[in-house]
Amino acid sequence: MTLANSPVPPKKTSRANDPRKATALRSPSSLQFLFAAIIAIALILAINFSSRIASGQPLQQTYDQVNAELSELRQQQLALTQERDYVRSDAYVERWARSEGKLIRPGEVLYVPVPAAASQGAEQAGNESLGIEVETTPREPDPWLIWWRLFFDMAPPEF
Repeated sequence: MTLANSPVPPKKTSRANDPRKATALRSPSSLQFLFAAIIAIALILAINFSSRIASGQPLQQTYDQVNAELSELRQQQLALTQERDYVRSDAYVERWARSEGKLIRPGEVLYVPVPAAASQGAEQAGNESLGIEVETTPREPDPWLIWWRLFFDMAPPEF
């Protein structure tokens, strides 16, 4: 058998014709460029979206605080409105007239309790007999003492 008639072709030793090496040297296809562009765009959008979420969190907290304050103020307004309506009513006027105004209706008699004169005299006599004067506020120094301390920075002389 000769080499020319053999069913197996002879092996070529050139590297340029090797199919494994040919794929490594080929340039990227348009499908690969499209896939890389889609991944890059998706990455940019994901980063942009996450930064928007991060910047929106303080705004959401402020929004929640304002809503809580608004509901509190609405409750306060409701309470004040109810109090205003009560103060405008006849029931409030009558309660005030009887308690603080000391007014009576026709046919009624107003009694004002007054301490007995004997007990008042005993209390006053008891306070006078002790002779204790109670001061609730500290005494203010005489003006000349203040000036003396300002100018001389020492205690004033005793007279």
